[in-house]
Amino acid sequence: MTTYTGNVTPGGTPEVRELSRLIITKVAVDDTMSNNCYVLRCRATDEQVLIDAADDAPTLLALLGPAGATKVITTHQHWDHHRALSDVVAATGAVTVAGEPDAAAITEQTGTQVDDAVRQGDVVEFGEIRLEVIHIVGHTPGSIALKYDDPDGTPHLWTGDSLFPGGVGNTFGDADAFVSLINDVEAKIFGTLPDETWFYPGHGNDSTLGVERPQLAEWRERGW
Repeated sequence: MTTYTGNVTPGGTPEVRELSRLIITKVAVDDTMSNNCYVLRCRATDEQVLIDAADDAPTLLALLGPAGATKVITTHQHWDHHRALSDVVAATGAVTVAGEPDAAAITEQTGTQVDDAVRQGDVVEFGEIRLEVIHIVGHTPGSIALKYDDPDGTPHLWTGDSLFPGGVGNTFGDADAFVSLINDVEAKIFGTLPDETWFYPGHGNDSTLGVERPQLAEWRERGW
């Protein structure tokens, strides 16, 4: 079996990670933005969800295959993370999920209603898998991260554009938004999860909290 690295490029081969109860497929779409999209499949039931229908609906639908998706989770309201949402939902009938403060903007931009507007501590379930919602304010008002606490291994976390290897997400020069973002990331992610937690961002490569934790003070000091 090929070792999972999390390194993907638009037009390239998806990467697959097999956990005891969950199979994760990561693919990148759009040569310019290089957005990451994630198909999560419950081993027990074969039920699937998609995190961020960012672009290129044909590629995403091919990854989902005949099983389709029962839910599509959008990590935040920015346009590059939901360009394929309406097409994927039309093809699969999936329930749409997003953070409550971003839901109206996502609906306005995509023409697709958000069925399940979630908040801090809510749980998104599919098959036997539970994803806990972590509300992270700063990159957008309603950005969410999704935590899978693997009962047979380490935690896994999908962070959208709130946390990347080397820093938190862009706050576009808004100092107050940066403080909110770094505070939430420190308290709700680094403050509650162990170093071995593997996280999957909205763009680029994956990392672990242990690799990034020593840089937190530097990120705060530099202001981005």
